[in-house]
Amino acid sequence: MRKREANRASWQAIPGALMLGVAVVVPARAQQQAEPGSEVTVEQLDSRLADLERSSGEWRTRDSAFHLAGYADAGYADRSGGDGGFDLASFNPIFHYQYLDRILLEAEFATLVAEDGETEIELEYGTVDVMLNDNVALIAGKFLSPIGYFQQNLHPSWINKLPSVPLGFGHDGAAPATELGVQLRGGFALARDGLWTYAVYVGNGPELEAEDGEIMAVESEGFARDAEGGKVWGGRLSLLPVSGLEIGLSAATGEAAVTSADETMVDGDPARDYDAYGVDVSWKWGKQLDFRGEYVRQSVGAEPASLAPDKAAWRAWYVQAAYAWPETKWELVTRYGQFRAPDEEMELDQAVFGVNYWLTANAVAKTAFEWNDAAAGSPEDGNRWLLQIAYGF
Repeated sequence: MRKREANRASWQAIPGALMLGVAVVVPARAQQQAEPGSEVTVEQLDSRLADLERSSGEWRTRDSAFHLAGYADAGYADRSGGDGGFDLASFNPIFHYQYLDRILLEAEFATLVAEDGETEIELEYGTVDVMLNDNVALIAGKFLSPIGYFQQNLHPSWINKLPSVPLGFGHDGAAPATELGVQLRGGFALARDGLWTYAVYVGNGPELEAEDGEIMAVESEGFARDAEGGKVWGGRLSLLPVSGLEIGLSAATGEAAVTSADETMVDGDPARDYDAYGVDVSWKWGKQLDFRGEYVRQSVGAEPASLAPDKAAWRAWYVQAAYAWPETKWELVTRYGQFRAPDEEMELDQAVFGVNYWLTANAVAKTAFEWNDAAAGSPEDGNRWLLQIAYGF
């Protein structure tokens, strides 16, 4: 809050400095050019200063605040049987603009270097948040999916305790990534220290990708269209009964349709049932121990008239534990997870062990080793060494 007030004060100081400069420079010039007895020049100057002060008041106000946050990371990966390389360089600025305690505009842009050297920029999320009261906020736009816990709370690289994300919890995995629609979310205090939190939304829903007559992937990237004409409804409910413990349940249901088949866009494929659900648990003991686990599943029903008539399902789960060594900057992390999909080459079992060194409270250097067990010949098969440095601001 002090930083926000300081930023606001620095912005507010600019119009005053500009007007001071005008007041100093313009009168001197007016004295040089004005004829004796010319009061009109002074009146014009006063009018200009008044106009400038009124216009500057539009952004010099105590009712609004602008804040820049975000994170950046760089990484190196070395897979067994292959050549290692620097595989990650990203920068994600997050913009916040707040008016009073009623309206918040927020957006995150994902900026990264692709394998071909091109720079890719995507809108991770962008919303208008209206605080209806202390317990309810209305959110409209592209938002992180509330199905599960990782995507909406832990995906920033400096918060994620390992260089890689849990299996199935990235893009095109078992957990929905983003949604475009409207959401209500908030919380209610319970007796003593307990708390309920909730999120309920309606959006355009995911789209399906097919190959050789079978559904291969469910894409949930917050599409600005509703390909099948039906909406997806969903939400998450969590209970925080005591300090440090959170238990969450989430679900979504609606319709989805194939929009891509054999790398060709498809229009008019019939809609089919879509369902998703998840459960998550997290527990923190003091500042040393952090334990969490999560399960999520997405599925689509069969549709005989479709280019890919069979049903399909994606599911993933993981458990993770982290221990911060007391009175040091070192942290130990371990995680185990599985991902199952219609395409067997995408299925994977993974165990990870990592060591983190916290350079500051918001900057961390990570190293980890992954044991990956996938189908023979799969590009995901093979163990990896990972290095990453991540910074949040």
